[in-house]
Amino acid sequence: MIRYVRSVSDPSIYHGFNRRPPYFEGWYFKQVSADRRQRWAIIPGVFRAEDSSKDHAFVQVLDGVTGHASYHEYPVDTFWADRIRFDIRIGPNRFSRTSLAVDLSGERTVSGALEYAEHTGLPWSVLRPGIMGPFAYIPSMECYHAIVSMDNRVRGSLVIGGAVVDFSGGIGYQEKDWGTNFPSAYVWQQSNHFSTPGTSLSASIARIPLWGLNFPGFIVALWHHGRHYRWGTYTGATVTRLIVRDDVVEWSVRDRRYVLEMISQHAKGGLLKAPIRTEMHRRVDETMNALIHVRLIGRDGTVILDDTADCAALEVNGEIHRLVTA
Repeated sequence: MIRYVRSVSDPSIYHGFNRRPPYFEGWYFKQVSADRRQRWAIIPGVFRAEDSSKDHAFVQVLDGVTGHASYHEYPVDTFWADRIRFDIRIGPNRFSRTSLAVDLSGERTVSGALEYAEHTGLPWSVLRPGIMGPFAYIPSMECYHAIVSMDNRVRGSLVIGGAVVDFSGGIGYQEKDWGTNFPSAYVWQQSNHFSTPGTSLSASIARIPLWGLNFPGFIVALWHHGRHYRWGTYTGATVTRLIVRDDVVEWSVRDRRYVLEMISQHAKGGLLKAPIRTEMHRRVDETMNALIHVRLIGRDGTVILDDTADCAALEVNGEIHRLVTA
């Protein structure tokens, strides 16, 4: 019971203790260099299948500029996690909210260490213990999602393929997913590279199977001028527009106080592995070269934010027609 309460109050920590397979858990570290020319995602995680021969830990690396992705696989028994804080190890690699250290070999060599500071996190309350709100308390969700850090400063460098990449002075973002399976259809987008420093957006909408139902659930978090705005299925907000084309995603949400309009321009990305119940197989196309134009409007017509973010991450995956028609 104590571990359950701790996992809800701090969703960044490992949730997989005593969980039966199939089960996956993965963390997402995005870092962009100060000049924005280097954009990389490092994704550590663990996967446990009903067929234990497919169990393994992994670290994925995505070059957000070129789209080249590499998958580094480790025996599952090399995965270790602290029971009370976000601190995991996969072979010689270590990850936490404040740092990572990697020594990856294979098709791409990556080594070095990064530090993360000046985090902007989500406000916590009993009714909203994370971005999922009260859904975080439901024990039978297919996939859970958490934002670890909406915005942070990065310090350090990595040696990638023999070249030194300096991230000092850059900006980072952290999140995670865990459960039994990725959603059958979803749109996810994120950027903290607006013209106003400290402005950060993370938004996702997905098909949610729950208690025999299948419905579109969404969560949107926006930080701007030190204020947190949130829209979600559980807040009473509604999706007023969702159009997904090959080159653009148009998405608007509304509640009693605000209207948020988002138009995302897609760009070439790379393929990442994602979990299904039997294996890490599904290929997910993610770009970090997207643009997101955001307008936040008060119900009195006041424009609070009208800005375009670059270095944006964008994923559009699965049976999107089911999501749009819903």
